[in-house]
Amino acid sequence: MWRVLRISILLAVLAFVALGAAVDRFSSTDWNNTLWVGIFPVNGDGREATDHYVASLTREQFTDIEDFFAEEAQAFGVALERPVHIELYPPVREPPPTLDPGVSLPGRMWWSLKARYYSWRVAGDRLARVRIFVLYHDPAGTHAVPHSLGLQKGLLGIVYAYADQAAHAANSVVVAHELMHTLGATDKYDPQTNLPVFPQGYGEPDAEPRFPQAWAEIMAGRIAVSADEAQMPRSLREVVVGPATAAEVNWIAD
Repeated sequence: MWRVLRISILLAVLAFVALGAAVDRFSSTDWNNTLWVGIFPVNGDGREATDHYVASLTREQFTDIEDFFAEEAQAFGVALERPVHIELYPPVREPPPTLDPGVSLPGRMWWSLKARYYSWRVAGDRLARVRIFVLYHDPAGTHAVPHSLGLQKGLLGIVYAYADQAAHAANSVVVAHELMHTLGATDKYDPQTNLPVFPQGYGEPDAEPRFPQAWAEIMAGRIAVSADEAQMPRSLREVVVGPATAAEVNWIAD
């Protein structure tokens, strides 16, 4: 009897979560109103220099992301003048739960639930529809950061970035990529090589000659400069949204 009751409660919770995810999916990509995105900076390495950098951030530094979404959405016929609004919130002292590399599927599911609970607990009273937690690291002490993540279920992203003004434009590319993930966009690169997948991962798939490409597709994250080489874009000025990604976020009909 108790086993049946526990299973019933679990199924009810899963159904509630699934319903909430469906509502989030629809409301975040109907593009009837501006999507409010919150940036929540986190000191990711505990260093004093990182604290100083996080304290110096201003909302205006993130308008490049707003401009990118406005230009790309309007190119696909979205009528909103400002599809995305970025709001910078005060720093969060507690970091989000980490996802260990190679974790099993049940482990990933459990991490996802913990991440969504974390988001609700530390930022649930904020107006942001999508919450992006940016974990900054001092480049003087960190030469490589973990892989960033974006969850459509829960509308949250976890971005690992460098606490350096010179890296801010490149950080914005990562934020925009993970924001697209929260809206349903999928990666357009080969996970084994990190090379953009042709044609959907190319900024200009019809270009002649094909290489070097001039743009990175946002969900490929790199500019294909040859058949076996790609480079990171320096800023969102070198990034575009391709038709496959636009369809996934409901900018055009499938």
